[in-house]
Amino acid sequence: MVTSIDPSVTVDTPKIEIGSRDKSVGWYMPTLDSITDTQRDLLENYSKIAPERVISHLFEIRDKGWEIWPHPCIGQFRFIDLSIMRTPSYQNILSRLKSGSSILDLGCCVAQDLRKLVHDGAPSTNMYGADLHGDFLSLGYELFLDKETLGAKFIQADVFDLDGPLKYLEGKMDIIQIGLFLHIFDLEGQIRACERIVRLGRPVKGTLIVGQQTGKQVAGNQPTRRGKAFKHNVETFENMWKVVGEKTGTHWEVRVKMDEGLGFADKKRTWDDPSIRRLAFEVERMD
Repeated sequence: MVTSIDPSVTVDTPKIEIGSRDKSVGWYMPTLDSITDTQRDLLENYSKIAPERVISHLFEIRDKGWEIWPHPCIGQFRFIDLSIMRTPSYQNILSRLKSGSSILDLGCCVAQDLRKLVHDGAPSTNMYGADLHGDFLSLGYELFLDKETLGAKFIQADVFDLDGPLKYLEGKMDIIQIGLFLHIFDLEGQIRACERIVRLGRPVKGTLIVGQQTGKQVAGNQPTRRGKAFKHNVETFENMWKVVGEKTGTHWEVRVKMDEGLGFADKKRTWDDPSIRRLAFEVERMD
């Protein structure tokens, strides 16, 4: 048996009204001074957006996304954050996709990471994206101007709906990218979600799960408008996957690190608890 995780630990954090479309909230950025060279390359050379139109185009998309659901990642323009390229296995992922492997971007929002993979030479025919809000999937086409050319398949789905459309992908995915959504659940919810993710992956050695989520150096529950969310540190995240492995009869190698990403290091996330960190992870099936 693995060491138990105590989900009763609660961390006091500032009250934030996630879900409000009020643009005076701290996570709605009124300006966007610049984007990275990689983001600009994607928008100019993949989407063919004129250089002088890039920033205004992002503002238009951001405000449409804000009306769909005002996630902090929408207000902060993080929907163009190309997180998958930062994973240590990115070149391996690209190589696998070029050789015919499949990928599912779960909680993909506008699926910017899939577009980056395509721009870097991966075929889109074995790509899937899923999000709870189907309007974000449509907004992705509007952002990247590729509805007529992208071969990826998009699904509006709830990860907890065992009879929903994700059922048809079970056992078929070689790589699963998990965006910033696991951390919105309590510990039990995260374990349930990971059990479903295991079922979506191929039941073979080498199936890879990559992604990121918010965490804390002192792990514990954080109050939210939905109830509570569990914020992991490295130790509790590793332990969660041991629990998931026991529940699913699988074994996983967990590679995880914590840093000051997501805007804390450069003081762009001042509205949130300053003890929040980013957990970036790769979880690889070993049996």
